[in-house]
Amino acid sequence: QVHLVESGGGSVQPGGSLTLSCVPSTNINSITYMGWYRQAPGKERELVAVHTRSGITRYADSVKGRFAISRVDANNTMYLRMSRLKPEDTAVYFCSEMANINSDYLHIGSWGQGTQVTVSS
Repeated sequence: QVHLVESGGGSVQPGGSLTLSCVPSTNINSITYMGWYRQAPGKERELVAVHTRSGITRYADSVKGRFAISRVDANNTMYLRMSRLKPEDTAVYFCSEMANINSDYLHIGSWGQGTQVTVSS
């Protein structure tokens, strides 16, 4: 089972930027689908972004144009670059190993501890 470790969260003002990192316990080249989820207090966990081994990316409408997901094989790391942050982006962010089932991207395996992002003035 792949273990994922997230880092890079913090507190920023609205309009600011953060970059989150995710390091898997295995070679990132072996993971076809990866993504980022987030969970705000009192809300369900939601899918934010997906990255496929072939370079395809998908984003939730709420973050399109502001967030960018990427992988750097040499660093064995997946990133989520977040810009123009809004208070509603406040959540715990989790990276995910995923599967594509009937054209849906779904989380598989275990969850990491997540990393807290807080956007407030």
